[in-house]
Amino acid sequence: MTFRNLLLVSFLLIATSSWGQNRFFQPTDSLHSCRLAATSISVGTIWTGSIIALNQVWYDGFEKTKLHSFDDSKEWMQMDKLGHVFTAYHLSQQATKLYRWTGLDRKKSAWIGAGIGFGYQLTFEFLDGRSSAWGFSWSDLAANGLGSALFLAQEISWQEQKFKLKFSYHPTEYAQYRPNILGSNFGERLLKDYNGQTYWLTFSPGTLFPKSNIPEWISIAAGYSVDQKIAAKNDYFISADGLKTFDAHREFVLSLDIDVSKLPIQKKWLKTVLSPFNIIKIPFPALVFQAKGISGSWLYF
Repeated sequence: MTFRNLLLVSFLLIATSSWGQNRFFQPTDSLHSCRLAATSISVGTIWTGSIIALNQVWYDGFEKTKLHSFDDSKEWMQMDKLGHVFTAYHLSQQATKLYRWTGLDRKKSAWIGAGIGFGYQLTFEFLDGRSSAWGFSWSDLAANGLGSALFLAQEISWQEQKFKLKFSYHPTEYAQYRPNILGSNFGERLLKDYNGQTYWLTFSPGTLFPKSNIPEWISIAAGYSVDQKIAAKNDYFISADGLKTFDAHREFVLSLDIDVSKLPIQKKWLKTVLSPFNIIKIPFPALVFQAKGISGSWLYF
């Protein structure tokens, strides 16, 4: 997950936490032209302002070049690509909520929301493509499209998100060996140390199979992460003192989760408190599958 993605996800957490606290934030039954205009102007202003700000903060120290591309599809065992999928998915979902609030029908709102989720990240790809330090990444573009498409397909087909994307993180020992790459403090490691990050696809058997009588808030979570991944491209790495070696490998995780949106909660303040867990996975016991075998964790973060 990049610094940019963290900013976007932070915004999503704030938006999710505040949504629905007041009747003013509830969608209208029919299109409200003033709301539609205000929403579109706000989205455009935030979009433009954030791009200008991040252009100054993120790209200002690098030489500008003509638009060019580079292939980073094989770096970090695709963990960074899952960050793009995750961000595009949730941006699309939150933008759709904004347009549903205006009274626009569900299908049109979903198309607009998915367009915003994909388009906003596309803007960064063009900025990357003009920077000497990076380049336009076609694999990033594909990941952005996948995230928005995952949201849009479910919204149009089922009018709900039966398969949801979530994120979790736990500190690891690896950042100390390359703090300039994996981070020198907790905040940097949250962004840069892919070994501690896990991206989850969660679903409720009770939602998929209503006749099963399984409570819809009980979910199964399938996660993906990496371990001992110290360098972007090389899977084998030797520490600077030559005393420790790292052999990177992928991890697949199976766990449980709670869909807090399905909990039978009546109090709005409690829904607000729990709403970030629509994005962050709740820790549970888990099975971890690696090429060398299967291990377990009593509480996987």
